Amino acid sequence: MYVSRGAGTRAAAAVLGAALLLAGCSSGDGGDGEEQQDDNTGIAQQPKETDPFWVNPDGNAARQVKEYEKAGKKTEAQQLRKVAEQPTAEWINPENPEEQARGYTEAAAKADREALLVVYNIPHRDCGQFSSGGAADGDAYRSFLDSVAEGIGDRPARVILEPDAVLHMVDNCTPKEFHEERYDLLRDAIEKLTSLKSTRVYLDAGNAGWGKPDEIFEPLKRAGIDQADGFAVNVSNFYPTGESIAYGKELSSKVGGKPFVIDTSRNGNGPYDGGDPDKRWCNPPGRALGENPTTETADPLVDAYVWVKRPGESDGECKGGPKAGEWWPDYALDLAEASGT
Repeated sequence: MYVSRGAGTRAAAAVLGAALLLAGCSSGDGGDGEEQQDDNTGIAQQPKETDPFWVNPDGNAARQVKEYEKAGKKTEAQQLRKVAEQPTAEWINPENPEEQARGYTEAAAKADREALLVVYNIPHRDCGQFSSGGAADGDAYRSFLDSVAEGIGDRPARVILEPDAVLHMVDNCTPKEFHEERYDLLRDAIEKLTSLKSTRVYLDAGNAGWGKPDEIFEPLKRAGIDQADGFAVNVSNFYPTGESIAYGKELSSKVGGKPFVIDTSRNGNGPYDGGDPDKRWCNPPGRALGENPTTETADPLVDAYVWVKRPGESDGECKGGPKAGEWWPDYALDLAEASGT
C-alpha cells in the first residue's frame, strides 16, 4: 500500500504556515471542554478533554464549506462539516518546513490544543509511485528535520513519522542499498523529535492488511522504536478499527508494549475489494469516514484515533482523481455522505 501524499505539491502550504503564525486562526480562551469558534469560518475546536488535537479552521474542507454555503448548497455544506470540524494532520512539506511547523504549532497552542503533524520526506520515498520523491539525500533529510524541530520548539505536537518507510524495507519495495541509511535517518529523526519538550513521536508500522507483525517488529527496533513514544497503524488505509487494534496489540507485544495510534479517517466501510488488487488503496469508491479523532479509545494501548490522511485529498491520479495530496471535494463529500449521521 502506498501512502500517496504529494509532499511539495501544494505551494500554498508554506503560505498557510506563515499565515497561521501571524493570525493564530482561532478565538476564545481555549479552556477545557469549551468550543472555540473561528469568527471567519464558523469552525469550532472539539472539547479538549476527549479530543485534544487542533482543528484547522482554514483547511480545505472548511474553505469548501464556505464555498458551498455561498452557493446556497446547504445540504453539501452540512455534510462536509463532518470533515471540516474534525482535526486532521498537517503534512509538513519540504519547502519552508520550519515556517510550517511553527505556524501550525503556534496556532494550535493559541487554541490550547495539540498539533498533529506528519513528517514524510525520507529519501527514495514511495518506491517511485504517486508520492515518489523525498529528500535528495541523507544530509538534506537531516537538514529538513532540523528545520521541523526548530519550528515545533517547546509547543505541544504529536508527529507521525514517515509513513511506509519501514514497511517498504520489509517488503523490499525500497532497494536494499538504501536500507542502512534509512534506518540511520529514522533513528536520528526519532532522537531529534523526542528530545523536544512537548513532542510525541509515533513511527509508522503498517496496517492490518499487512498482517505480518513477525516480519516488521525487528525492523521497527532497528529504526529506533524503543526511543519513540509509540507507533502508528492504518495510515491512509481503510482497515476497520477492530482489525487495526488487533494488529497493533500483537505488534505492541513484540516491541516492548509500546502504545499506538490508529488512522480512522476513511475506514468507516472497511477496505475496497474491487478493481485492480494493486490499486485498491487508491481513491476507492464507497468508503466512509471512520471514528472521529479522540483519546477515548477502546483499548488502553491505543493512545488515540487520529485522522492522519486528510479526507478528501486524493491518493493519486487514479479513478478520476487529481495528483496525490490535492483537494478533491467530490470525494470528500462522498466520504461524508457515506458515513451517515
